[in-house]
Amino acid sequence: MGDREEDDLQMALGMSLQGSPPAQPEPKRSKPPPPAGVSLDMETEARRKQRELMAAAAEKRLRAFASSLVAVAVAPRRPQPPPAEAPAPEVAKEEVKADPEQPGVSVEEAKEEIKEVEVEKQGEELPLDVAEKLWVMVFGTVVSKAVLAQWSNQGIRFSSDAETTMGLVQHEGGPCGVLATVQAYVLKYILFFSDDLGNPELSDLFYALGQRRFYQSSFAARDDFSSLTDDRKTRALVHAMLEILFLCGTGKRAVVASIGGANCAETAAFLEGLSVESAMDWQKVLRISTFTSRKDAFNSLLANIPMFESRLGAMIFLISALLSRGLEFIQADRDDPSQPLVTAPFGHASQEIVNLLLCGEAVPNVFDGKMDLGGGMSLKGIPNDVEVGFLTLLESLNLCKVGRYLKCPKWPIWVLGSESHYTVLFALNPNVQEENELEERESKIRMAFDAQDQSGGGGFISIEGFQQVLRDTNINFPSDRFEDLCNAGIIVWSEFWQALLQLDKTAGGTKDPTGLMGKKQFTIYHFNGIAKSVLNGTANTGGSSPIQRPRLCKLNVSVPPRWTQDEYLADVVSASTSGSKDGSVLSLAPPVQTSQHAPLVDCIRTRWPRAVCSWAGDMPSIV
Repeated sequence: MGDREEDDLQMALGMSLQGSPPAQPEPKRSKPPPPAGVSLDMETEARRKQRELMAAAAEKRLRAFASSLVAVAVAPRRPQPPPAEAPAPEVAKEEVKADPEQPGVSVEEAKEEIKEVEVEKQGEELPLDVAEKLWVMVFGTVVSKAVLAQWSNQGIRFSSDAETTMGLVQHEGGPCGVLATVQAYVLKYILFFSDDLGNPELSDLFYALGQRRFYQSSFAARDDFSSLTDDRKTRALVHAMLEILFLCGTGKRAVVASIGGANCAETAAFLEGLSVESAMDWQKVLRISTFTSRKDAFNSLLANIPMFESRLGAMIFLISALLSRGLEFIQADRDDPSQPLVTAPFGHASQEIVNLLLCGEAVPNVFDGKMDLGGGMSLKGIPNDVEVGFLTLLESLNLCKVGRYLKCPKWPIWVLGSESHYTVLFALNPNVQEENELEERESKIRMAFDAQDQSGGGGFISIEGFQQVLRDTNINFPSDRFEDLCNAGIIVWSEFWQALLQLDKTAGGTKDPTGLMGKKQFTIYHFNGIAKSVLNGTANTGGSSPIQRPRLCKLNVSVPPRWTQDEYLADVVSASTSGSKDGSVLSLAPPVQTSQHAPLVDCIRTRWPRAVCSWAGDMPSIV
């Protein structure tokens, strides 16, 4: 009976692949009599169902991976699902044979497909030469054990704390650049696509619909993060990783690195004694799978969530992003490819890593486009618009200049950089990015100014460049004011902008007689994923024991139309000393608001100049 069943399976598989019955019916063969007590009809029906199940299982496996295999000529067919009353058994390789009278898939082709299916499930080995290049690119030729420990002990996991359940927890200092950037994308999906997380091709769908315009005028997310289910958080994480990897792969591919030899249930135990101290260690354990289908990549990432949650999760995701971009392209993106991407001596993620995950290219700078230095030399910045942005404390210290691409992303979410740490800033309503008349005018003038700025972010231009800015923006300064600005031989942005505030709108300036144009008020949130010791005491629990958890801070932001804080106080003093009874001077000033200061506020002011911020509780920390 075994030979008969094998031949019947061949016929069933051939029928499922061809979509039509064989040209000639197979001649009947003699077979042993059925066991006592079993009727012939019952045995025949049982074997028929078994053949259908096995053929359907074989077809399902072949179809699931057809997109990544060499093209095979197969006629259109309608798949036959297995009966609901029994699970479909897996077809062994030796059971797949082709009917010699049937065109289409041959025995060898069918065997090769199943072999490739098995390879794709586990991934390919990472070649040793690629592992060595990758290791030197990330860590350099010499790396301390402390840095390796940081990158070998950081998983991508959500906080168990109810208040910060939407956030990824950081325990080690080095990988914060990876975690914060992934966190920014996770927030995009949790805040603005929460009802659509079951769609593996979500990012493609909403990109085609023009998602920013769709949500900007009418949609605001909720801040009730405690209601998030584990399934929604996991799917948001998978969508975030999927978008980043395809972004690095120019939208055409994603490479997913994984640990070979460990299934999902065994990941933690497998990694328990695993040491990663060299390129050879990577080569021994890493497996690489390349996907051109977003759906297949989504399913692979979803299946590998336990691995990304493991202590090697952040490192493995970084490797996936680098390989998705391609090592040669990574080196071409950089201004100095001789330096490691993980910076010594503290092992922080470089700006190149953060930019790779934000824009898909490992460029080292945060300004827009390229900066021509002359002599055929240039510095590389952000090439185009981004989904989530970036702000940095270093800009408030005049150490760099963040361009408009990163300051004004498609969604109101920013990675924040300090001297030693990365955190995340976000708003629930995309309307915080809409510009009023004054801001639009300021943005246009600033873009024209930056186009002439060859100082490397110093914020000044030449007199010739200044004249070009005035022509491009239709600004007409009186001759005496123009000469005052040009006396020093260079024009500094801050002085130029102050002059524009005093120049009437009819002459191209921004002087507003009412003082109300440009006023904004909104709420914004800051998330620091590093686990810090905070008091576990609330009004509900009454506890006071310190615990380790991330921090989420809500800030109220008010942006006056033009006053700085000093100017506002000067207006108040002037009004009180003048004895004005009608309040005419005070009516032009912004409303009184308690202002608090922290380094975070300096970051916010690089995006919204003159912003006044306040919050409840402890001061928000960006370190």
